[in-house]
Amino acid sequence: MIDTIVFDVGETITRDDRYWASWADWLQVPRHTLSALVGAVVARGQDNADALRLVRPGIDVAAEYRAREAAGQGERLAEEDLYEDVRPALAALRAQGVRVVIAGNQTARAGELLRALDLPADLIATSGEWGVAKPEAAFFRRVLEAAQAAPERTVYVGDHPVNDIFPARAAGLRTAHLRRGPWGHLWADDPEVRAAADWRIDGLTALGRITGR
Repeated sequence: MIDTIVFDVGETITRDDRYWASWADWLQVPRHTLSALVGAVVARGQDNADALRLVRPGIDVAAEYRAREAAGQGERLAEEDLYEDVRPALAALRAQGVRVVIAGNQTARAGELLRALDLPADLIATSGEWGVAKPEAAFFRRVLEAAQAAPERTVYVGDHPVNDIFPARAAGLRTAHLRRGPWGHLWADDPEVRAAADWRIDGLTALGRITGR
């Protein structure tokens, strides 16, 4: 039986369209250009932010983030940034008695924005708030503290094998690989991902069938 399901954020709960479009506008490059570069670095196994470094070599990403915030062009999250299945899936899990946690590699500001959306979740936290990020083992120790359940009764749901599936499994959690977004689609049929994931899903509503409740 599964007691807790923990969700990644980007391309699991939220679409990343607005995020990358806003960076493209800030750096004054076509949105398609930055989108293509994000895909390229993903395929190479690099960090997403490396796409920004390709556009502007030597960029201080943290400093640019602060400059965007100061200029009123910082992070935004609204209802339209959520995938359509998020609210019904999370609500259904809670109705089953499953604890729902959202925890991903986002800024503290993103955590505030997510909580403002009043999602049906018991806890929402980000790496910026915890001071530790995926794929570090310490992040998943925090996940287990938030889960309030044994690792084998906790599922981590995400799209990115290196950040989500592999380290969650190493921490003893059950894992669900979501075929969503560029990462989820790119590695959907990878043999290592298939071996590491307890479940492979195309949408969040499928999670209601794995809880054993």
